Amino acid sequence: MLVIKGGQVYDPINGINGETKDIWIEGGKIVESLGHIPQDVTVIDALGMIVMPGGIDIHAHIAGSKVNTGRKLCPEDHYEHFRMAKGGLRSGVGFTVPTTFLTGYKYAEMGYTTVVEAASAPIVTRHTYEELEDMPILDKAILITLGNNELLMDRIAMGEMDEARDLVAWLLKSAGGYGVKVVNPGGVENWKWGGNVTSWDDEVKYFNLSPRKITKALIKIADELGLPHPVHLHGINLGLPGSDITTAEIIKDACGRLHLCHLQFLSYGKDKKGRMCSGGSYIANLVNEHPNVTLDVGQIVFGNATTMTSDGPLEYRIQKMTGHKWCNDDVECETGGGIVPLEYKITSLSSAIQWITGMELFLLVKDPWSIALTTDHPNAGPFFCYPQIIRLLMDRDYRNYFISLLPPRAFRGSVLKDLDREYSLYEIAIITRAAQAKILGLANKGHLGIGADADVSIYAPENFGKRQCICRFKHCRRALDFPSWVIKGGEVVVKDGVVLNEVPSVVFRVVPSHDESIKDKIREEFEKYYTISFDNYPVQEDYLKNTKEVICG
Repeated sequence: MLVIKGGQVYDPINGINGETKDIWIEGGKIVESLGHIPQDVTVIDALGMIVMPGGIDIHAHIAGSKVNTGRKLCPEDHYEHFRMAKGGLRSGVGFTVPTTFLTGYKYAEMGYTTVVEAASAPIVTRHTYEELEDMPILDKAILITLGNNELLMDRIAMGEMDEARDLVAWLLKSAGGYGVKVVNPGGVENWKWGGNVTSWDDEVKYFNLSPRKITKALIKIADELGLPHPVHLHGINLGLPGSDITTAEIIKDACGRLHLCHLQFLSYGKDKKGRMCSGGSYIANLVNEHPNVTLDVGQIVFGNATTMTSDGPLEYRIQKMTGHKWCNDDVECETGGGIVPLEYKITSLSSAIQWITGMELFLLVKDPWSIALTTDHPNAGPFFCYPQIIRLLMDRDYRNYFISLLPPRAFRGSVLKDLDREYSLYEIAIITRAAQAKILGLANKGHLGIGADADVSIYAPENFGKRQCICRFKHCRRALDFPSWVIKGGEVVVKDGVVLNEVPSVVFRVVPSHDESIKDKIREEFEKYYTISFDNYPVQEDYLKNTKEVICG
């Protein structure tokens, strides 16, 4: 048994806002207080310290074929960023795309204990499982990409919605997935024929479908299956001026639960001269009016990044703009994608507008329970810069310092300079813990109530905001960095910001009920169009031995 004594607890799911409270842990769970402390209990003296549930990242790219290709494409990412093996721990390398060991260590050292791999095509999810198994400490989940799956689009186009629903359920079960990811629906399929989509009603070539029909069908299917997490949508026109208009259209049109990922990249306005500007205030106001919609921001961090996405035409466009090295691929019958390294420069007009857009979303969305802090790692910057973003949200003067460095033209149409909002610690606990758990449907995560998983982060106030970020700005300070203690599943894994040991973890998955006859119906199509045999397609049980099923309802 372990007791965290006398800390200032921030546990929004249970309505606890800085209350001095003891947290009791036994068997990897939060348990009721005994009222007295037996001699054999381990005590962590947290007097005056900040105590929160372990952090959760709802959207990151941390494992699988796409991430591994990014590591190979960018060896320079590894030269100066490495960690030697010591103390029984393993070595690792990488800055924007760390290796598996280092990813687990860096998240834990920041106080995070649960991370979602945001995009894995079902056909390559076996490899994603291999890398997640090799990633220490963190609990994980995988979202599988279905927005351009040809077998699924066939059924939606023919109106065979029962079969479409059964196919989605079978794909989730076969891939060991947790939720449905939709990336540029129909646009990636068109990219295989040299095209894309630019409106929700554009034709998806050869399928008599549109992005709108695909998205609405999957929203309906996710709700009918009772998936714990709603459809996780990367919309159309990402990165383009005017993307705020198409994003607004799908927000207004969604008839069920919908999560909009890295929304900053899809919230750019267009001024009268066709120039890019922030549409953050417009989109934030729409989110405020639609309680069925949640979002994560994808806030950019100035410095190096590695863009990687299943949105193949987007990566081609980035490569044409930058001239950087790149790769683009076609994942048979399911999706496509690409990778391009990138740098966000504080002197760059486009980078500044992107930064402003994200900040406006954070500060103008009224309900913190509908928003999650992310950088779409590594697309908008590395995940270990989250403490810098937290400082920007909590400290108006610090935010204004960064605002003063941006090109004045970046503020066309922006209201950021007029925003005085500062997040409280309670709100930070919501957007980094509680809201992420609720949006994901993980009932035992993101809180410190009785029965919750014993994942806890403890921060000393004297370390709050005093650590410098790894970037070129000397005033770049970080908040909720360098935790004094991190506890994962009841075990101490970090002390004074240093990883002590690795502990077992799980991968969450769903197994929705469905008509098993769907397998016989798709076997012939599968054998005709796929290079892998139907029987070898599902992830084998050996890969799933450390999974935990979350019940659909």
